[in-house]
Amino acid sequence: MPRAGLTTERLTRAGAELADEVGFDQVTVSALARRFDVKVASLYSHLRNSQDLRTRIALLALEELADRAAEALAGRAGKDALTALANVYRDYAREHPGRYAAAQFRLDPETAAASAGVRHAQMTRAILRGYDLAEPEQTHAVRLLGSVFHGYVSLEMGGGFSHSAPDTQETWTRTLDALDTLLRNWPAA
Repeated sequence: MPRAGLTTERLTRAGAELADEVGFDQVTVSALARRFDVKVASLYSHLRNSQDLRTRIALLALEELADRAAEALAGRAGKDALTALANVYRDYAREHPGRYAAAQFRLDPETAAASAGVRHAQMTRAILRGYDLAEPEQTHAVRLLGSVFHGYVSLEMGGGFSHSAPDTQETWTRTLDALDTLLRNWPAA
């Protein structure tokens, strides 16, 4: 019988909080059991294993990110939309480093197809329609944006830019300006 008060959702949220505190790769069913001061076996009525827990945290993170992005993008287009989306990713990573790492977690194809990751791609493609990119160029641009956003955020969070001037916000702004210029002048295939 499940322990009173423990639900899959509560455990997933607690796992996400734990990820933000200790790092996503440190989140296990055992660590979560210690957090609730229960035996590991008592969590198995809610979670299959640590992989299941990590998958659920990844899905939660993707959902949270998609909700934030949708709110930030409402009524925006072009560079304004591009900047809003980029800032959502950067801000989320700063606020929730473990969850941000979870959002990069490799999901099986069926789970990925049913996740909020699909919404991320749709929102990015909606922004790119404002730059008049057709396929396959649009897919190339989606991959470019994801790579730049994630790369910059990962380097910044890892301290890669902390050793020199100018301020990282200035570089971030210039990076987004450069992406906007590139997208407006996308080379023909």
